[in-house]
Amino acid sequence: MWLKLLLCGLAIAFCTLLGYLAAGKYRARMRFFAQIYELNERYLTELRYRRTPLPSFLASCKLSGDLQKAVESFLAKKQPKTDLSYLTAEEREEIDAYFAQLGRGDARSQLACFEGKRAFLLERKESSASEAKKRGELYLKLGALAGLAIVILIV
Repeated sequence: MWLKLLLCGLAIAFCTLLGYLAAGKYRARMRFFAQIYELNERYLTELRYRRTPLPSFLASCKLSGDLQKAVESFLAKKQPKTDLSYLTAEEREEIDAYFAQLGRGDARSQLACFEGKRAFLLERKESSASEAKKRGELYLKLGALAGLAIVILIV
């Protein structure tokens, strides 16, 4: 009897974990767009007031995850190439264009360019946050339901 209960609990926990892991790409996408939006806002402020050189500005930013890897790759190669699996082709092109414009031209032209990119980044940030919330909950529930289906088969 105890063995069946333990096995049922483990089945539910395992399937819920699988659901959590399946929703990971939506959480990563949400974090990426939230960070790049914040980077854009800081860069706009930097262009208006301080105008620190780009490598030292990017080094001072507290980035993590995929955005940090993309920035390090950009600084090393000076060629923007984003190859994140959770981004669409259009989003990859926009992000590559974003990195291609970093540090190019005078402050006024950069300000105009990055002000224009603000709307795109804000829209992606909000849509990815809502999608991560919906899909995350959905996958958790599906995982728990799959675990319950396995429990029904066990019992």
